[in-house]
Amino acid sequence: MLQERIPKGKTVLVPKNYQYILALAFAVQEINQNPQLLPNVTLGFRIYDSYFNAQRTYYATILLISKPERFVPNYICDIQNNLIAVIGGLDSDISLHVATVLDIYKIPQFYQGTLDQFILTQPIWAEAGLGGLYSSQTPCSKGLSKWFPFLSVENKPEGKVWIATAQVEINSFDYQRTWDAKVFHGAVIFRFQFNYLPGFHQFVDSRRPSNTIEDDFIKTFWEAVFSCVFLNTVVNKVGGSICTGEENLDNLPLPLFEMSMTGHSYSIYNAVHAVAHALQAMSSSTLKQSTEGIGRGLKLQNEPFWQLHHFLRSVSFNNNAGDKVSFDQNRKIIAGFDVINLIISSNQSFHKVKVGRIDPQAPPGQAFTINENAITWHSWFNQVQPLSVCSESCCPGSSKKVKEGEPFCCYECIPCPEGKISDQEDMHDCYSCMENAYPNKKHNFCVPKALTFLSYKEPLGISLTFFALSSSVITTLVLGTFMKHHNTPIVKANNRNLTYTLLISLFLCFSCALLFIGQPQKVTCLLQQTAFSIIFSVAVSSVLAKTIMVFLAFMATKPGSRMRKWVGKRLAKSIVLACSLIQVGICMVWLASSPPFPDTDMFSVTEEIIVECNEGSVNMFYCVLGYLGFLAFSSFTVAFFVRKLPDSFNEAKFITFSMLVFCSVWLSFIPTYLSAKGKYLVVVEVFSILASSFGLLGCIFAPKCYIILLRPELNTLQQLLGAQSQNLSGSMSMTVEWL
Repeated sequence: MLQERIPKGKTVLVPKNYQYILALAFAVQEINQNPQLLPNVTLGFRIYDSYFNAQRTYYATILLISKPERFVPNYICDIQNNLIAVIGGLDSDISLHVATVLDIYKIPQFYQGTLDQFILTQPIWAEAGLGGLYSSQTPCSKGLSKWFPFLSVENKPEGKVWIATAQVEINSFDYQRTWDAKVFHGAVIFRFQFNYLPGFHQFVDSRRPSNTIEDDFIKTFWEAVFSCVFLNTVVNKVGGSICTGEENLDNLPLPLFEMSMTGHSYSIYNAVHAVAHALQAMSSSTLKQSTEGIGRGLKLQNEPFWQLHHFLRSVSFNNNAGDKVSFDQNRKIIAGFDVINLIISSNQSFHKVKVGRIDPQAPPGQAFTINENAITWHSWFNQVQPLSVCSESCCPGSSKKVKEGEPFCCYECIPCPEGKISDQEDMHDCYSCMENAYPNKKHNFCVPKALTFLSYKEPLGISLTFFALSSSVITTLVLGTFMKHHNTPIVKANNRNLTYTLLISLFLCFSCALLFIGQPQKVTCLLQQTAFSIIFSVAVSSVLAKTIMVFLAFMATKPGSRMRKWVGKRLAKSIVLACSLIQVGICMVWLASSPPFPDTDMFSVTEEIIVECNEGSVNMFYCVLGYLGFLAFSSFTVAFFVRKLPDSFNEAKFITFSMLVFCSVWLSFIPTYLSAKGKYLVVVEVFSILASSFGLLGCIFAPKCYIILLRPELNTLQQLLGAQSQNLSGSMSMTVEWL
């Protein structure tokens, strides 16, 4: 608002508010002189006063949306002078009156609303010694004119200090010059945060009534601040000094006029630039959609300006002061406030000292900060902070809780709950640490979490790696032994191809355990579960094929049996290939739909950030394990039923025991895996892989290696068939070759 109503009915220009006009003009001038922002477009502006009156506000709004020369609402035939946006005043009620009309025409409006609810929206004063707060009934945007009876020399409000919101300005009117400015000494004011704008001081200093003919306010302003009159405005005889128009604005006192930009002016400046950047974004979007606009510059006269709302929501830019200007999801500008302490010198000059700030983007508990030692209070205030009579200060690590039924200064200190801290004395609430930190034992500061995974350098990782490599070497030696004794009866009797397939798959099982050790990467995460499941499927399906072949071979030796046509290497290969391909298909679906990926777990362990492989799809992970369990159970069942066949002929008992070990390991794995946390979850899976693989290797191949290496006299066809089957040696030897 540019003008203020005086009780006597006289209307004058508020000198300090004249800077709002200059901020608007300065921003428009910057935009029009910037060829990169809105080329071939000239912005202009019109200024109207609301007089804090709803009727006058509606009338001024209708004037804005009408043609400047004629008051004809709803009729605009000119391609120029189109209204793009409106910047409202400090009073939110007045801005709502404006919005009632502008909403019909979909015209955007900026207004400097009140502070949020963590701040009162009206000026208050604090009573010295009592600590009570008394709210004024005057809207803060109307200034302090209603309070001047209390601020006069005869009515000094001794024992009180002003606490003003960001909307309040200490303006100096003609009737305020008799006030004793010391009543404002020590006042605490919330001020919109702003930075120094290059060129603004020079712009203001260059303003003169002689070179700003288009400015209808400057002469009124000049006469008010310099207490003079211009000759051409004087009808009667001049009783005061004559305005020369060359008076120095720098000599004006701070309450009367400020040469540097204020928080309100900074908001107006940013609002104008926000409109310009939104216009640029809207025009650029239109040009991209129309090839006819290429190379023609920006043409805004045919633009539907109601679309400007969309581009204003997403506007983001750095102004000439280096500050980022953007809006949040509620279309409020993302900015904070400075806490200013007003110091009045003996010569009535004002000084503003920054003593704190409000940062809405700060971490919880740090949004409001203030330096109590930097505040200068009025002389009638006690310089020592009063202490409560019934409570001591709460140390960091605890928070204050008011005792019910007792004075507000009586409270008890409550230790911060698990997961929260307080790092200052007398905090009202404890707050949580960031995700990458955790509270220390005393709950008075946050400790950064350490990254953790199953490493090759720690004892667990070293032990598992050693066991995996040792088992791989043993498997290689067993495979070499069987290949060296390739044509001996015991090797031939166990189906050499299935034996070699099983040994190679066990070697790969031991090797794939190494994929789980070390920091998870994208490739290792993709290979861990899929490689493990496919290799184990080959191993278990080989065991299943060996068991089925033992059963069929025994049945084929009976006279007249038709099973002999099913006994052969082709059937064994088909069983292994079919069972393995089903698991490959499940893994392909898994990788195509929701593959594993490297991830971090912030919450499972309080003091650690776990680097792990996320399965992607838990359902697919359990499908893979479920199918593997089905193969293992099938092998165990078949081996169990043929376990009583002659020991000298088959290895059914060894297979039964090996599958019992295998199933026991993985049945124990499920509850242990679900209860484990952090890197121990990976340890459980690696241990299960190694234990089950070693169980197969030891139970199936240890007895055979014992005969091959230590009891070679038993590695004969007669010993293999046994004394009970001497008369069947011919048919049985043929069956052995099939196996």
